Amino acid sequence: MVLKIFFPQCCNRADSGLLVGRWLSGHDSAVVLAVIHYPFIPGQVKQYIQQIQARSGVELSVLGSWSLPKEGQEGMESFLRDLSTIFPQKRWLQINRELGKTGFNCQVLSRDQNGRVIPREIKKKADKIDGEAGDPKTDPTSELRQMFRSVALSQPLFFLDRYDDGPLKSTHWQSEGREASIIVELLKHSTLPLCMLISWLLSIWTWICDIRVFSLSPLRFLSSKLSTCVQLSYRTEHMRTLSSQKPAAGHTEFMRKANMVVSVLLDVALGMLLMWWLYKDNHISMLANTLVPAADHVAKELEELLQWLMGAPAGLKMNRALDQVLGRFFLYHIHLWISYIHLMSPFIEGILWYGGLSACFGLTFALSLLSDMVALLTFHIYCFYVYGARLYCLKIYGLSSLWRLFRGKKWNVLRQRVDSCSYDLDQLFIGTLLFTVLLFLLPTTALYYLVFTLLRLVVVLFQGVLHLSVDFINSFPLFAVALRITRSYRLAEGVKFKVLCEEPGTALHLLMEINPLKSSTVVQLYRTPTYSCYPKDSWAALAKKLFVGELIYPWRHKTTKTD
Repeated sequence: MVLKIFFPQCCNRADSGLLVGRWLSGHDSAVVLAVIHYPFIPGQVKQYIQQIQARSGVELSVLGSWSLPKEGQEGMESFLRDLSTIFPQKRWLQINRELGKTGFNCQVLSRDQNGRVIPREIKKKADKIDGEAGDPKTDPTSELRQMFRSVALSQPLFFLDRYDDGPLKSTHWQSEGREASIIVELLKHSTLPLCMLISWLLSIWTWICDIRVFSLSPLRFLSSKLSTCVQLSYRTEHMRTLSSQKPAAGHTEFMRKANMVVSVLLDVALGMLLMWWLYKDNHISMLANTLVPAADHVAKELEELLQWLMGAPAGLKMNRALDQVLGRFFLYHIHLWISYIHLMSPFIEGILWYGGLSACFGLTFALSLLSDMVALLTFHIYCFYVYGARLYCLKIYGLSSLWRLFRGKKWNVLRQRVDSCSYDLDQLFIGTLLFTVLLFLLPTTALYYLVFTLLRLVVVLFQGVLHLSVDFINSFPLFAVALRITRSYRLAEGVKFKVLCEEPGTALHLLMEINPLKSSTVVQLYRTPTYSCYPKDSWAALAKKLFVGELIYPWRHKTTKTD
């Protein structure tokens, strides 16, 4: 006969008494939930088990007896065996352990048709369990699932302890310490009024956002391009989720809500730290005094770069007429930009002072505002890049179209393919002239495009780092990772068994331990859904865009929400 007994490890050192648990339906297995210590009154034990059954909904019973002999308790084992007549069961487990030994003996007292007790010794196998775990990914009728479900539903049984003043004392699954905190309980009671306050504030904010003025196309387009507005809408969605009184539907949603709470608290703490540094020792004035000279220095370097391009850069022979036109065109924009910077210089300190207050909402707001300020301060570089990219793209597509003309081909717009076509002599002559002109003007245009594309890539790379930082704070499951480090058994992937004791004449003891989730799996599983800030295109697609002159934008796509 093979019988499996799931026995809590903390009960291995419990005083002698009765085993309380249940038999698993469909299996020759039992799970021990608690040991009620001697002395006790059988009537009180029956009444206590009935109360626990009514509160938990789990069918509990006295499975048998547990004996750990001590001095003066020589007849305890026979006394506990006689209790099988008071707690009648088809099978009565009698488990005893000797001091100084790891394993213990197990016998089953079965009753025949006449009610006589027939002792049968169990050679295999008794299991011991270390700690608790979540539901394993098995079928609903498996042993492990039934065992874990029985433990999870038997929480009322774990409120009784061996140190309590009462007629009954017990040792159970949580005797070594229940996971509880006064601070957590106080926070639970304070969340309801806090959620009501947040819901009221969100309703006011939603009413302001629904005003028709903010629904106009220009404002809606501008808000979709500003990182600060995107972060504000994202954080509003977070707060709506957290302030909702609807409980989490499952474990994953609960963990994501906990990650949101930790993310918001960490974001605000880092923002407060940044704001404390900004307003300490007058750092705002120092930044404002540094910003205008830095902008002048960048403009001066751009002027020198354009003067170099208007000459003979690296000894290259450029088209002088087109070179002078493009150079003067960009120099004019630089002079406009310098005038704009000097016009705004009296207000820069005030803008930085009030902008620094946004850090009280979190570090992500400060980083988003910094990204928008970088976009505004480098707007002239963006204009140069767009001008150069459009001119370069026009010549590339013109050369490709004229190249098809030489081969007797044309692009079919309706069918989106290249078809054969016959051209007359005039068309070929004009095409040859245009092809020659575009081909000899291409190096000059390509050089300007290359220089301003590199400048644009530097700005995009810096904004990409800012967006990645914001996305990391918003989506990283810090609570789940901390739980994985401190209490790995709370995030279980499965269970593993190892042989604990294999002594002759005793049952086989297996120690069942929780197999926690991998750290990478925890990050992937509990990562908060967020707007993607990663490159939407592959490196090959990005290289193709740069080659043909298509525009590239920062790595943020508000409409791309990833889970």
